[in-house]
Amino acid sequence: MGKRRVVVLSGAGISAESGLKTFRDANGLWEGHKVEDVATPEAFARNPKLVLDFYNQRREQLQTVQPNASHRALVDLERDFDVQIITQNVDDLHERAGSTQVLHLHGELNKLRSSVHEHYVIDWTEPQTLAHCDPWGNPMRPFIVWFGENVPLIKDAIAWVKQADLVLIVGTSLQVYPAAGLLHEAPPHAKIVYVDPNAQAVLGNSVQTIAAPATIGVPQVVAQWLAEHDEV
Repeated sequence: MGKRRVVVLSGAGISAESGLKTFRDANGLWEGHKVEDVATPEAFARNPKLVLDFYNQRREQLQTVQPNASHRALVDLERDFDVQIITQNVDDLHERAGSTQVLHLHGELNKLRSSVHEHYVIDWTEPQTLAHCDPWGNPMRPFIVWFGENVPLIKDAIAWVKQADLVLIVGTSLQVYPAAGLLHEAPPHAKIVYVDPNAQAVLGNSVQTIAAPATIGVPQVVAQWLAEHDEV
């Protein structure tokens, strides 16, 4: 018998506790910019330098923060469970903590892709300029799934959730589709736990809610699951 499978659905809240700002603040802006000015294909076509500068700043900020207790707890969980993380975050904090199976629904900040050949993707941690092109001379762009674009990895994410024994939702309100639909793919037997400071029974009575920040709630859940596994 193989390890029980845990699928984690993580969002901006887990990264916020490491010091990364969440996607939008209270006034609806993202780092002072309207989303449509920095996170759409049209924005990149209209003002590519603004878009590149924006993501260069995000990439630079990412290098100043570290994984937190919630990221590290998920790594501990791999001791006894098959842990698969589906994240809406574009940072690499899960990987830097040591998680081995991470699927980034919305792309990755430390990668670039060709603006024409979407499967040409390279690792990238430096500032990007307009001069950076793919081997065919096409401009490179951030490896980010922008608003209005398809989410290529959603089918892989659905396949993961369908096989879950335990589902842990953390740092996301699950209000943004298609990611919001993933919870409905969990099998009937799967135990579902939702960690959020404002957790209410908004996801249905079958979901256990823990009203706590990720850095408190996730280690709590992980410790419980590891203890239950040791007792079996």
